[in-house]
Amino acid sequence: MENRPNFFHLHLISDSTGETLISAGRAASVQFRGAQPIEHVYALIRNRKQLLPVLEAIDREPGIVLYTVVDQELAAIIDSRCAEIGVACVNVLEPVLGAFQIYLGAPSRRRVGAQHIMNRDYFARIEALDFAMDHDDGQMPEDYDEADVIVVGISRTSKTPTSIYLANRGIKTANIPIVPGLPLPDMLFKATKPLIVCLVATSDRISQVRENRVLGTTQGFDRGEYVDRAAIAEELKYARSLSAKHGWPMIDVTRRSIEETAAAIVALRPKLR
Repeated sequence: MENRPNFFHLHLISDSTGETLISAGRAASVQFRGAQPIEHVYALIRNRKQLLPVLEAIDREPGIVLYTVVDQELAAIIDSRCAEIGVACVNVLEPVLGAFQIYLGAPSRRRVGAQHIMNRDYFARIEALDFAMDHDDGQMPEDYDEADVIVVGISRTSKTPTSIYLANRGIKTANIPIVPGLPLPDMLFKATKPLIVCLVATSDRISQVRENRVLGTTQGFDRGEYVDRAAIAEELKYARSLSAKHGWPMIDVTRRSIEETAAAIVALRPKLR
């Protein structure tokens, strides 16, 4: 059986930030075991002068080429040069644009970077990010009724990254730690607008994450209890009892990525889509 390399070069060419390509490339790469991509990201490629050194780099280190370039002349140059080099080349956006054009019966405007235009949605995301940072870890409880979502949970259940991810979608999110023996803010129970969701995980998973956390030297901090599975089980029991008492939906994040957790939260409140 032919030995295959344990890595490959993945060239990502974009006329914008490259975020779409990075996501697409990683989503495809993870489906193949034993081969890790070496990513080469070329962002804001919008003319021939910028494109030429990129093609030279591909020639030096051949691999898979993915691109999102709406300028058809530049796209043709990429296709032609990749064919000469003999590397796989995919215009990630073109099939999607084609499907839209067929269904809508209208051609694409082919505006570079149109997904990043500073419109109402853009400023909503900025506002949501500001809100998430201001209301991280139980801060500013007086504003909780302005939130779309409030995420609660014990330490190391990914409350903050989930909040930031939701904020990037324009969803104003606050997060509050659940600590046995410490009361939750009164404003949490008075808030009527937000969806309140409790994140949980297995004791083993939380202990593992806590073990890997770089901890400060807070006076009186008990590291042993912090990572002890029995103590964590009690914390989770308390969090689950609060959720049951107040009717908060629970999401187990043990085997979920941040993106999957956020999607589950959005699904609980369809109007956030």
